[in-house]
Amino acid sequence: MDDLNARLKAARLYLVTDQELSESHDTPATVEEALRGGVDIVQLREYSLADSELLTMARQVREMTRAHGALFIVNNRPDIARLSGADGVHLGQEDLSAAEARAILGEGKLVGVSTHALGQAAKAAADGADYIGVGPVYPTQTKKDVVPPVTLDYVRQVSQAGLALPFFAIGGIKLHNVEEVLKAGARRVAVVTGLVKTLNVRKMAGEFKEILLKYPLA
Repeated sequence: MDDLNARLKAARLYLVTDQELSESHDTPATVEEALRGGVDIVQLREYSLADSELLTMARQVREMTRAHGALFIVNNRPDIARLSGADGVHLGQEDLSAAEARAILGEGKLVGVSTHALGQAAKAAADGADYIGVGPVYPTQTKKDVVPPVTLDYVRQVSQAGLALPFFAIGGIKLHNVEEVLKAGARRVAVVTGLVKTLNVRKMAGEFKEILLKYPLA
């Protein structure tokens, strides 16, 4: 767990997959190209797959991330995470609690929680989450009509709150606005369409990483 947490804290660029929004690659191809471009964490988030298909893909992505030294997270499915040997699970506000997810995952794994307000961030920290998502910062196809944008104000609030756990800004983050997010206090970002919808995933990941590295971790 100490090694996973150390790698988590050093991570800067987090890919969240979505085959339905990908225009040019299937998810495994997107993951491979993103890893080659410098992505540090991959979250498998594929709502359209049957459980057996999801597990098969999770095992494939697990091998890919292991080969590149990246962390592997499964969205909202601690059972799939455990069966595939993933490094952890990511939970939404309506999902299992961090403690419940850990009971399924087993000890020594990472748990992330999506947050949309400072109270949720504080609760996630108190509940033992290892990291939080902060967003959606901008309007996004992945959370349309579900969660309104929290704007850069929430990024600033979390960055100034002194929470002990790392956070990843997420939601509508693209190459043209990522520096706004970093200037608001984020040092890590999670990207969905900004990577999966591009024709050259590896090049785009490299460009994101180059910008992120201009803003050193504290």
